[in-house]
Amino acid sequence: MEDIDLDPYAETALVIANVLLPITLPVIIAFVVMLILIVFSALVSGSEIAFFSLNPTQIKSLRSRKNSTNDLIISLLEIPKRLLATILIANNFVNVAIVILSTFIIGGLFNLNEYPVLAFVVQVVVVTSLLLIMGEIIPKIYASFNPISFAMFMAKPLKTMVTIFYPLSSMLVKSSKIIDRRISKKGPQLSMSELSEAIELTAAEDAPEEEKKILKGIVKFGDTDTKEIMKSRIDVTAVDITSTSYHNLLKIILECGYSRIPAYEDNFDHISGILYVKDLLPHLGKPNDFDWPSLLRPAFFVPENKKINDLLQEFQKKKIHLAIVVDEYGGTSGIVTLEDIIEEIVGEISDEFDTEEDEINFTKLDNNNYLFEGKTLLNDFCKILQIDDKIFEEVKGDSETLAGLILEIEGKIPKLNDSTNFRNFEFKIKKVDNRRIEQILVQVI
Repeated sequence: MEDIDLDPYAETALVIANVLLPITLPVIIAFVVMLILIVFSALVSGSEIAFFSLNPTQIKSLRSRKNSTNDLIISLLEIPKRLLATILIANNFVNVAIVILSTFIIGGLFNLNEYPVLAFVVQVVVVTSLLLIMGEIIPKIYASFNPISFAMFMAKPLKTMVTIFYPLSSMLVKSSKIIDRRISKKGPQLSMSELSEAIELTAAEDAPEEEKKILKGIVKFGDTDTKEIMKSRIDVTAVDITSTSYHNLLKIILECGYSRIPAYEDNFDHISGILYVKDLLPHLGKPNDFDWPSLLRPAFFVPENKKINDLLQEFQKKKIHLAIVVDEYGGTSGIVTLEDIIEEIVGEISDEFDTEEDEINFTKLDNNNYLFEGKTLLNDFCKILQIDDKIFEEVKGDSETLAGLILEIEGKIPKLNDSTNFRNFEFKIKKVDNRRIEQILVQVI
């Protein structure tokens, strides 16, 4: 018997005839149910966007317009994790049912056993595309433009689903809490410098520079140690309770202009208390042998590594303005005041007792050259030059001042006119004694 050559159209018709199967009632029912489930999937997917895209203004509007539907929306928003878990569970159940029904329908309509590639295209590509377009993309786009109307339409069905899927959603919520706790232990994912850059990028172009500085100060506030902002012990005005007479004490107070002065016995590592100048006002006419140490108030001691946001809370709780900073051995490192903490956010604060020397501890010679005092805190140095405060992290060790940084890099006390280079900075010693670097010329290369 001879082979008969068929034209392409006849071959195609023959393939279709071999593939197509007669339509049965179960296939029709399954098709109708699948269409209903696609609509349901679209509504559930859209409700996720509708509920979680409501902005504060829209939520406030729903709260003000009291009715059962609005109250239902608000009650669902008050349990966001359970609401999201319910939506995800319902959506997954529906999508799995659609995939199962589509497989049944395709198997009932087509005989694709001899055409595995075609079976893959129809069962996976076509069904998945239909599910994504009709059940995800289109409803979510619509819901994003009409969140309130969509949320009102789906409020009652979602409330019913929350009740039905309560056991499953509870398991999902509890498991998410475990993950949240583990992730939270890792700390923030953004560095302080990255947050500062974000503020710089997102701030309005016409926003005052002072506002940007305050925002950056707030960002870095919780990451700053007390030792980074404290006044070093060599710069602290303090009095010896055993050798300072009352009249000498008054002279010291007039010269320094401070309202609170630490008092010590023998040396500065043995702080006895804090003298509040206002406590002396009722005793101004007393003789030189007046027992002024009896007016001392208890000192508040804090470690060097205490975060200043925690210290601020303690200042507020104890209603005090000054703390003694101590090192790991119990020795006095310096003092920190409430003003020092506030200045980390709002910048330098000057009062009637501040002199020009107090306010300006550096001189800008030109855009690339600055003359700094050795005691300048690295924190302040970075603020003045507007650089990342973590730039010296790898070399500064335990130092917190510009002089300390140079000592850490060099490992010795440098001589006059010695230079130290680090990255794009050159530090040149302009004034030094046997124990202390007093002035540094900084050149930005």
